[in-house]
Amino acid sequence: MTPSRVLVVGASAAGLATAEALRRKGYQGTLTLLGAERHQPYDRPPLSKQVLTGSKAPDTTQLRTPEALAGLRAELLLGDPAAGLDPHARTVRTASGREVSADAVVVATGLRPRTLPGQPDLEGVHVLRTLDDALALRAGLLAARRLVVVGEGVLGSEIAATARSMGLDVTLTGPGPAPMPAQFGPVVSGLLAALHTGYGVRLRLGHSVTGLTSAGGRVSGVRLDTEEVLPADVVVVAIGAEPVTGWLNDSGLRIDNGLVCDSRCRAAEGIYAVGDVASWHHELFDAPMRLENRTNATEQAIAVADNILGADRPYTPVPYFWTDQFDARIQAHGRLGPDAAVTVVDGDPADGRFTARYERDGRVTGVLGWSMPRQARLLRQEIGGPAPSPEPSAP
Repeated sequence: MTPSRVLVVGASAAGLATAEALRRKGYQGTLTLLGAERHQPYDRPPLSKQVLTGSKAPDTTQLRTPEALAGLRAELLLGDPAAGLDPHARTVRTASGREVSADAVVVATGLRPRTLPGQPDLEGVHVLRTLDDALALRAGLLAARRLVVVGEGVLGSEIAATARSMGLDVTLTGPGPAPMPAQFGPVVSGLLAALHTGYGVRLRLGHSVTGLTSAGGRVSGVRLDTEEVLPADVVVVAIGAEPVTGWLNDSGLRIDNGLVCDSRCRAAEGIYAVGDVASWHHELFDAPMRLENRTNATEQAIAVADNILGADRPYTPVPYFWTDQFDARIQAHGRLGPDAAVTVVDGDPADGRFTARYERDGRVTGVLGWSMPRQARLLRQEIGGPAPSPEPSAP
């Protein structure tokens, strides 16, 4: 039966895309979006790039105009985080004490940034997840000379590149040997290290952070496990994020690196999850998967909307994400990772334009394009198939 009331908990990209997909597919019932933030739904990828540099005004990140939101015919309850869920009654309790019930509930509560263990509350120390975070960090960068970014993953690498383009003295530190080693493996992450170094980013990688130094209540540096202190006027902690599932602790639903779902993105009868918070069973890979990227937020929302309306559709995407750093746009399709064999297929890394194939156990698991988006999309069709045989050597 088609539910007469749908409640989407989370009013960011994944939540909004779910509501829009329902309406687009003809859903006429009551639709409610409950959001923790006070802002209208906005896009997150620009926060670490254009919003930080000031090339995009904050209001340009809004995903839809007020007129488009009104046309959605949905009730938006913003600035009131979810605090609990009764999955049997399908009722969500909010921080303000409001109770909202529905026939189907979609969990789209996203992520929360991790912080350093015992991280002190110092002026000049930032995380970046929300629009408010981005605006506070931009103000800090404009008044600073030296930035230290803690965390060599996607977000930390993007922030380092953005801040360097703004003219700051930037140091990137983290336990990995190069920027984004977990995502790209040693070959491409080594090229990314060379790109950052070439633009003047100082890399102090392969070290853990043991603490922050301060003076007068303001951060003054980052202490490494070598006892070296990296001086800083501003510090960004970008050591990953965790799914926002604490409000589900008493629900009886299974939590394990996100809200655990079946291949239909269903956590229980009438309860679904979408976006960064969803850990679902990927039938093609026969493994649990949770993706933290903008593309997944939209694609998974469409699958969830279908299943709410009575389809029986497994969600089996080819994972995809991109990152813009300095003059490089890097696009990754499939599953890459540090343990795959990497072969350059087209172009030349020395020219800053190439595609690469990732192989594991005789099969193609992913492809990457470095400033070659069209060629990477064409190569994507090889994912899941047998790895090509090596070209025979010339006699």
